[in-house]
Order: sequence, then structure tokens, then C-alpha cells
Amino acid sequence: MKKTALIMAGGKGERFWPRSRVNLPKQFLSLTDDGKTMIQLTVERISPLVDIKDVYIATNENYRELVKEQLPGLPEENILCEPVGRNTAPCIGLGAVHVASKYEDGVMIVLPSDHLIKNNDIFKDTFVKACEVAESGSNLVTVGITPNYPETGYGYIKYNKDACNNGSYSVEKFVEKPDLETAKSYLADGTYLWNSGMFVWKVSTILNCFKEFMNSTYNGLLKIKDSIGTDDYQKVLNEEFPNLESQSVDYGIMEKASDIYTLAGNFGWDDVGSWLAVGRIKANDSEGNVINGNVVAVNTKDCIIEGAEKLIATVGLRDIIVVDTKDATLISTKENAGEIKKVLAQLREDGNTQYL
Repeated sequence: MKKTALIMAGGKGERFWPRSRVNLPKQFLSLTDDGKTMIQLTVERISPLVDIKDVYIATNENYRELVKEQLPGLPEENILCEPVGRNTAPCIGLGAVHVASKYEDGVMIVLPSDHLIKNNDIFKDTFVKACEVAESGSNLVTVGITPNYPETGYGYIKYNKDACNNGSYSVEKFVEKPDLETAKSYLADGTYLWNSGMFVWKVSTILNCFKEFMNSTYNGLLKIKDSIGTDDYQKVLNEEFPNLESQSVDYGIMEKASDIYTLAGNFGWDDVGSWLAVGRIKANDSEGNVINGNVVAVNTKDCIIEGAEKLIATVGLRDIIVVDTKDATLISTKENAGEIKKVLAQLREDGNTQYL
């Protein structure tokens, strides 16, 4: 069965401000030492399984040219620009009807564009197996991540270790982000995975789920499908897509469906959710610092310092993030890195949108 991929690339990456901006969000930035952007790495990672002509990028019109520039081998018609953001379920549905209009059916791999993976070979092997499980029936497959610490910022997948299907396990339930004590109990239990937002299914399977669980969205998607390849496509998309139910695929489908299976991903996953991730994915110096740019660090430990041409000098800092760009500088403790969105909220309130 034909393998296809939908890569979701419409996010704003606000927690990586001030490098990530409205006109150049995180997925189009290089955050690794190889110089490749996150979306380029995502496409490269899936390339052993999916030909570039069968990769679809879901984004918005503002990022169409960035996608074309960074992925020159991608067919332009595979850039799916949502008129408005409607969460992951309509995004996935749009990708599904495009695949269905081309192949009628096929395996569909769904990936975020802003994750990093350390071991691509294990990643490939995991998704080969996930595709086999998806093809073997009307199965929805999610690739979870084996937790190695009690994370409170992720949702979890509870699976039944006694219900095995070709190396995958039946999902008992999806659970919300836990408090610390609950997260510790999940870790000790050994049958919980982090919910990574990576999925595999047949296009026919996911569309049947839309029909059953999100019927009004399904009907709108069918109207869009009928217009694909015609002169009316953009008009129909602009009319129908904003009326689709704004819902995550987790709430809209995964928490209601049966025949859900999960595989544990042990391929060095990082969701690169904030500047703290840079400390995990880039080389640290002898003092535990990650330093990039023109920097002099004196008596500075466990800091993340991102600069450019301007000299940044630090003295006596501990656990601090410094990110300098042409028009804005961020200085934050690591402990408060998750509150960067509050800066953007303040900028919007003050009318300083030029810094967004």
C-alpha cells in the first residue's frame, strides 16, 4: 500500500521568541549544529519510507514561500494552506482527502514539523512496524515515547501490555497532563507513554472515523475533496474549512475510537518545546553552557546564550537564558522559560506587534 506523510507546520513557535517570529516560526529555523531547519530534518527523516512527491505539508498561506524555499523538491500542490487554524483534526482531515483524491487509499503518517530525533534508523524501523499495524486492519496507531522522567507537561498514553499486535499494544486510554505525583506513578507503572502527536493509519480508516465521530467536519471535508484539482478548490476551501469543528484529533477521534494501538518510540525524541531544549540537543561546554555567537562567558555555568555579531559578555551567571537578535533580547531564568509567551501577550497588549 502506498505510504504518504502529512507534516503539520502551521505553528508559531512562540516559546522560541525572539528567534522564532510570526514571519519565521520555529519549524523554519535551524536549532541544530548541522544547519538544517526543523522541517527539513523532518522530511529527511521520513524519506526512507515516503517519496517526496507523497509528502504533504499542512501550513498557512503566510508560510507557503518558506516551504517552497526550504523544500525545493516538494510538489507545490502538496503545500496545503489552511485559510484559518482549526486545530489538528481538520488539519489531518484536509491531508487525508488530498491523499484520497490521489490514491483513493494509502497509509498516512502524521508528524509534527518541530520535533528532533537522535536516531533516525530506529525511527524508521518503528514507523515501518507502525505502518504494518495500520495496514493490517482498521487500526489507528500512535507512536508514544517511553518516559525517562516524570514529565508534567505532556499527555500520556496508557496501554495494555498483555494485548500485543505485531509489536504494538492496545491503548486503554489517553490521559491529560498530570501533576508531579501522578507523573511519578505513571513512570513507576511502566505502561504509560508520552503522547507525542505522531500517528499512522490508512486514509480510509481515519476518514471513517471522521464520519462517525466528527460528522459535520466529515461532510465539509468531502466538499473540499470534490473540488481538489478544479478551479473552484480555493473558493471551496475558503468557504468550508473555517466551518470545520476546531478540535484536536486526540479529543475529536482518538479518545472515542476503538482499535487504537501504540508503539514505544525509543529513538531519542525531543519536542523542542522551549529554549531549555537547546541545552539537550546542542553540545555543552565544560561549564555546562550552550553558547552560540560572539560570546565571552566569565564564571558562567549552565546557561544558554544565543547571539550573533554583537558581543555578549556574561559574568557570574547561573541557569540563565540569553537570546539576542537584531531588534530584541531575551533574558530569562531557566526556571521561568515556560513563561516567554507572557512577554508576547504583553507586546500585543501594548501594541508592539513589530516585535512579534
